Formats: sequence, C-alpha cells, structure tokens
Amino acid sequence: MIDNLESNYNCANAGQDLHQLKQELVALQEQGVSDQASKEAIHQLENQISFILNKCDINH
Repeated sequence: MIDNLESNYNCANAGQDLHQLKQELVALQEQGVSDQASKEAIHQLENQISFILNKCDINH
C-alpha cells in the first residue's frame, strides 16, 4: 500500500505503483475477507488504484 497519494502524484510512477497495488489486492482477496481490517485494507487498495487510474488518465 502506498502511504500518501496526493494531488501532486507523479504519474511517471504509475506503472510500478499500479502493479504493486494490484498484487497486494489480489493477495488480500485470495486470503478471504474475514474481518473488518481486511475489508478496510481491500477498500483502501481499490481506492488507491482508482485514484492513480483517474489522476493519470489510464484506461482500465
């Protein structure tokens, strides 16, 4: 998970960051969502991925 995503995010990092975030998301989803902390982590990862896709105008 990326610590701080802000409006001045550098889209040059998008490829690497998206790859990392998607791997983390898949790993969490494969473990199964069993508690609130896992649900929140999945939600945060999904939000970070969406932020980068929207900010950097990447079609998915």
